[in-house]
Amino acid sequence: MSLCFGGEGEKRMRDSQVIRVLVVDDHAVVRSGLRLFLLGFDDIELVGEAANGEEALRLFKSQTPQVVLMDMMMPGMNGVEVTQRLLAIDPNVRVLVLSSFQEGDLVQQALQAGAIGYLLKDATGDELANAIRKAVQGKPSLAPEAAGALVRSTHGAPRPAYSLTARQIEVL
Repeated sequence: MSLCFGGEGEKRMRDSQVIRVLVVDDHAVVRSGLRLFLLGFDDIELVGEAANGEEALRLFKSQTPQVVLMDMMMPGMNGVEVTQRLLAIDPNVRVLVLSSFQEGDLVQQALQAGAIGYLLKDATGDELANAIRKAVQGKPSLAPEAAGALVRSTHGAPRPAYSLTARQIEVL
């Protein structure tokens, strides 16, 4: 179920400082919580909510948000694929991943797809609002746990502190 706020028929003056946000998450309770978080900020306007990737693409085209809060794990198209498609439509959109998963490979996939940030769903309302503001300015945001997971995933397996001679390897 998608929700759209302020359709085309409703023409109203918009303050150029207001950041238009679309929320994409397959869990209704998460979308409701994000809606309540965002209502507390005068400079952020929630223009729509999508429960899946297909709805996100449809709403994106009609509502033209500046920032998309994207869940990573959804049925159908996942957050990486939706991010890639959104950026193909509009390279200026800022996708901010909001996920409960902090594995390094997921963080890396999201960033490689073009996301400008990766936050965890335990972020506070202020942290989320600040990340949205930074995203509009083109500045990245990474949750400390996501940054740590990313660093660990790029280092690979630790190398042993010793080396074997050719004869030792032959014996092994």
